[in-house]
Amino acid sequence: MDRPASDSAPERLRTLPSWLLSQTAVPAHRLVSQRLAAVGARGYHFRLLAALDDFGAASQATLGRRSGIHLSDVVAAVNELAEGGFVRRSPDPSDRRRNVITITEAGRQRLRELADVLATVQDELLAPFSVPEREELVRLLTVLLEHHGRG
Repeated sequence: MDRPASDSAPERLRTLPSWLLSQTAVPAHRLVSQRLAAVGARGYHFRLLAALDDFGAASQATLGRRSGIHLSDVVAAVNELAEGGFVRRSPDPSDRRRNVITITEAGRQRLRELADVLATVQDELLAPFSVPEREELVRLLTVLLEHHGRG
């Protein structure tokens, strides 16, 4: 007989916030990846489109910093988004060696679609929590992330 997940690890692990965070990241990543793949997207696509929509056109390097994506991965994801017509790449007028990435109207629509998919994922992932508990979790995780410099 299978034991509940909470009983499948030593108690010393089950009481460590670092272990709990890493363990909950696994199903979160899996759900996000699966649901986005079902609509032909990746998490990088959402992150890049959100950064462009929130902050405006940017170089690939700036996009990487804003979205927390390594530059080599930014290039590949921007290529995919450009092929879909979701972003436009053009030479930077101040430095022709650099590209400026701009979100298109199709990209804004795609961002809305992906946001809807991710809202469903959040509901599934956080199903055991009430709305106030979800808000508190987000608040606490934000504090933790900002403390460690990624907020």
